[in-house]
Order: sequence, then structure tokens, then C-alpha cells
Amino acid sequence: MSRSLPARLARWAMNILLTAALASILAVAALRWLPVPVTAFMIGERIAAGTSPPFAQRHEWVPWARISPHAAVAVIAAEDQKFLVHDGFDFEQIEKAMTDAGRGRRLRGASTISQQVAKNLFLWPGQTWLRKGLEAWFTVWIELFWTKRRILEVYLNSAQFGRGIWGVEAASRAYFGKDAARLNRHEAALLAAVLPSPTRYRVVDSGPWVRERQVWIVSQMDRLAAAGVLNTLR
Repeated sequence: MSRSLPARLARWAMNILLTAALASILAVAALRWLPVPVTAFMIGERIAAGTSPPFAQRHEWVPWARISPHAAVAVIAAEDQKFLVHDGFDFEQIEKAMTDAGRGRRLRGASTISQQVAKNLFLWPGQTWLRKGLEAWFTVWIELFWTKRRILEVYLNSAQFGRGIWGVEAASRAYFGKDAARLNRHEAALLAAVLPSPTRYRVVDSGPWVRERQVWIVSQMDRLAAAGVLNTLR
């Protein structure tokens, strides 16, 4: 009897893992077409904020056709210039980040847009091996089931652009008083400039680092546009 108990527990644990894995795959597959009304990071922010004082989040899902092409090119320029050619992971940047960490330098991000989508939708902040492993798991299935345009569409709708500001539509309305479809290249670049730390850097009254980064992003957008990025995304 004592020998069968560990076996039953092992089977029980394995069934749970297989069920969770299947559920996660089905969730990723379904989101290939469905709008994303809320993400794990949005829920986490709301929980952290509590209810006193009342905390309001702004988020409105908009389809690809209602997002300015400048916004898509801006986030590629700012966050992941190899987005259209990699399969979810930029191994060169990962190797550089690991080398820097091994030399005792400040840990820097090496996540692609696909990895950020996986993290934003399903996971939590942090740098634990468990979370990074789950991020890789979701990234593989996102790249398998979704098109690059869909990944960008979800990213632009789920990225944080300030405290309580989620998605490019909410950000465009909050900071520029217009729909995301009407963003110009400089406005799109300014939004992308705060993405490394949207609760630290500000779109309104932004400091010199953000403004310098905005100028650099615009220059990269021009280069990517000349290379035909927009044609690839259509």
C-alpha cells in the first residue's frame, strides 16, 4: 500500500501538469483570434493598487486596422529590431545579457516582443527561472500559432504606457487626445520610448533621456521603413 501511494501521487501530479499544459496551449490558440480584454499584468497592477484610494485603469482593445502603422514600426525599432526574422528568441541578445551578468554588470533585458507578449498576458514580473521557463513555453506556442502581425496587435494592445494606462489606444487618448489610428511618427516614437520602464519614465513632461531615445527611435523607424517593414506587416 505504501508503495502504491507515491505512484498514485506521481500520476496525479502528471495529470495536473498535462492538463495545465493543454489548457495553456488552447488559451494561446484561442487568442490567435479573440480580443484580449485583460492581462495578468493588468490584474497584478490592480491588486497591488488596492481599493483605497480608488484606482482606475484605462484600456480599450482596438484591432490592427485602427492602429497607426507608425506605432507598430516604433515598437519594433525600440524593443526588437529582429522581430520579423526571429522565431521568438534573440539568442545573440540573450548571450550578451548572460555575459554581462557573469561579469557582474547590471542585468539588462533581452526579451523579444513575442516574449513580452507571453509575459504580459499570462505571467508575473520577476526574473526567476520558473517564470523565465514559463515565458519560453508560452513564447514557443505564440510564435507557432500566431502571425507576426497578430503578435504586434496584441502587444500594442497590452503594453503599459504609464500607471493605469494599458494599450496604445488608451495611451493615445490620454496623452495626445486622439485615436491610436491618428498617431504620427513622433508621437508613436515617444510612446515607445517609455516602454523599458513605463512607470518610471513619463510621456508627459518627459525627461532628457526619453526625448533622446525618442529621436533615436525616429531615426530607426526611418531605416526600418526604408527596408520595407510596413509592407511585410500588411
